[in-house]
Amino acid sequence: MVDRTQSPAFQAIHEVRLPAVKTHTLDNTVPLHRIDVDHQPVLRLECIFDAGTWYEQVPATAFFAVKMLSEGTRTRSSAQISEYFDRYGAFLELSSGPDRSSIVVYCLTKFLPDVLPLLRELLTEPTFPEKEFDDLRNITLQNLRVNYEKNAYLASVLFRQKLFGLDHPYGRSQQPDQIEALTRQQVVEFYQRALHNRPFQILVAGQVSELDVALINRELGQVPIQTGAAPIVPVENVEANGLATLAEKPDSIQSSIRVGRRLFTRSHPDFFRMLVTNEILGGYFGSRLMKNIREEKGFTYGISSNMPSFRRDGYFLIGTDVNKENTQQTLDEIRKEIRILQTEPVQADELETVKNFMAGEFVGSLNTPFEIADRYKVILLDDLPADFLTTYIQNLRAVSAEDVVQMANLYLTDTHLSEVVVGGK
Repeated sequence: MVDRTQSPAFQAIHEVRLPAVKTHTLDNTVPLHRIDVDHQPVLRLECIFDAGTWYEQVPATAFFAVKMLSEGTRTRSSAQISEYFDRYGAFLELSSGPDRSSIVVYCLTKFLPDVLPLLRELLTEPTFPEKEFDDLRNITLQNLRVNYEKNAYLASVLFRQKLFGLDHPYGRSQQPDQIEALTRQQVVEFYQRALHNRPFQILVAGQVSELDVALINRELGQVPIQTGAAPIVPVENVEANGLATLAEKPDSIQSSIRVGRRLFTRSHPDFFRMLVTNEILGGYFGSRLMKNIREEKGFTYGISSNMPSFRRDGYFLIGTDVNKENTQQTLDEIRKEIRILQTEPVQADELETVKNFMAGEFVGSLNTPFEIADRYKVILLDDLPADFLTTYIQNLRAVSAEDVVQMANLYLTDTHLSEVVVGGK
């Protein structure tokens, strides 16, 4: 009999073993990265292009160019494309971000031969029909207008603008007036310049065999490829001003708070030390900010800090929503917790708890072949060391209490932190 009054033995995680990535080169020189995890007869195939916001000459064209790929081709309407994927139980996902755009297909492995021809058609023969473009633009406008009424959404938009600048790819957000002025021709021009026959990479994960690689080569390996990716659009590098930004909303009961600064990418030598510092401050449910502002003060349901990283930059962010009358006190408590990190070394048991949590969270994010592929994608696309994942936990455990104090003093000083409040003080 198992004694339910006794917790099971605890064992700290010190290393992680991951399946190897096998890289193939297709006939058209496109690299195919394969993660073969033979648990279920399913796979995910992702085509990744350097075609994000960095490559836009007209704002929002990257988003619309990618979303319009499934709205019609030379031989199929949007309804026929949707019905075809449904017939095989496949799922299509189109996304565009600051650095890159991707076209993802999920399907049973046995249906890959049926899905691939349509995927190639979407990549090479989209027609960008006018009606579907107008519909997508109207839906996007409606969603934007709703989102801009939300304090949290507006605070995040203003915060990124403050850090990077209104016209920077990492600071730029969709604006209703820009969407209204966007034309179908501008979207087509972006597709022709950044997507059509441009170099891309393929990441396929799941139950993948050599035969499946040959099938992919037969379809996507025959797409003509131009030399070189589309050039990025030059941007001006701005410095965030130190003044607090307040967007007053008299009718709002709550305020959305954003505090943070520009930081660095995952390749920076201080990345892991700052990652642990962030986790102690506000990175998990037992963090200092949660204990102070949620549990002790009762100002919020949740407060967190994190370190978003892109290919060319990154930033540190603390975010929460509180009642308007508690806004200034919440800001004061945030700075108080930072000062404590800067002056008092973290106790050994707290530091060990945080490291164990981060190690467990990391291992827990590698349960499926698709999650493993997401982790590997960062390495493949951002030129990180090949052992970044296998040494991840060792790098976390190497961080000391002295490192945390040093990071807090180096990167979290008041003079470096920017503040945005939407609602009121």
